[in-house]
Amino acid sequence: MRVNKVAAITTTALLLMGSFSVHAEPEKVIKISTWGSPNHGINKVVWPTWGQWIEEATDGRVGIKIEYDLAPPQTQVDVVTDGIGDVTWIFHGHKAGRFQLTQLPEIPTFSEGTSSELMSQAYWRTYDKYLKKGREHRGVEVMALSVHGPGQLITKNPVESLEAIQGKKIRVGGGVISSVAKDMKVTPVFIPTTKVYESISQGVVEGAYQPVEALSSFRLAEVADNTLVIPGGLYRGSFAIVMNIDTFRGLSKEDQQAIKDVSGEKLSRLFGKMWDDVDNAAYETALEGGHTFTPATPEMIESLKKSSEPLVNNWYKVAKKRKVDGPAAYEYFYQQLDQGL
Repeated sequence: MRVNKVAAITTTALLLMGSFSVHAEPEKVIKISTWGSPNHGINKVVWPTWGQWIEEATDGRVGIKIEYDLAPPQTQVDVVTDGIGDVTWIFHGHKAGRFQLTQLPEIPTFSEGTSSELMSQAYWRTYDKYLKKGREHRGVEVMALSVHGPGQLITKNPVESLEAIQGKKIRVGGGVISSVAKDMKVTPVFIPTTKVYESISQGVVEGAYQPVEALSSFRLAEVADNTLVIPGGLYRGSFAIVMNIDTFRGLSKEDQQAIKDVSGEKLSRLFGKMWDDVDNAAYETALEGGHTFTPATPEMIESLKKSSEPLVNNWYKVAKKRKVDGPAAYEYFYQQLDQGL
């Protein structure tokens, strides 16, 4: 009986020691600067999942810590380059003069059925093969790239024709949608996503170019009752997850490689799938709440297609300036989309 008791105590002690070793404090904690509400998909899904991947890949040597509201969305890349945070997610449109090659996946296709997960995978592969040569992300280590779901026109009042919104003040975030908005002859108002709810509710703008997920994650369904739905969207907003270079280089070679193995294409797909999931959930919730989704008429779509035609050639010119083979990158990107997941 005594032997059994000693054995039980020893077993318990070993189990406790094992649990302590598994949950030991990491040698390095990566500070993630984030924006958007705690309920946003990147904060609920992407960061926790990536953090788990990192901990497993590094055998617990590297962990993460999420910090909210270290800076406004448009200055997040500076937060990382200045070392205030180690990692963040950036919207490329916030730095329009710096990030232009990133507009490739933003160009509208006017075709339905392409998921953000697939587009983010194709985006990463195209970046890795072509776009990184343009050195637009100098000063940071790019860990993943993604595009949100189809960007639509969310408004207080229904949009019955494109002519009806000409001159109206509409929120624009930057990137390709800036050109699209100009062609639609609206009055663009550049407002961070986090300020759109307030701007619509106070009548500063009539609506906003946003993906459907914004109806929930930024509560736009509370202040805007209508969404004009364009097949494939008017644009796809481009994002990156970036890390401070000194932070990355400060890790051991083993941990650098371990983190790379759970970033890149794998993290880009996770990022993209998050956008798909939150879009679908927001659509269902908004529909149940009485929000009106109005399909664009064939006449609207044809007009929008014509006005967007110059976008590809303009992007080729940017690519040439950045010493990137634009036509080859464009063709490769769409080849990756055709291959699927």
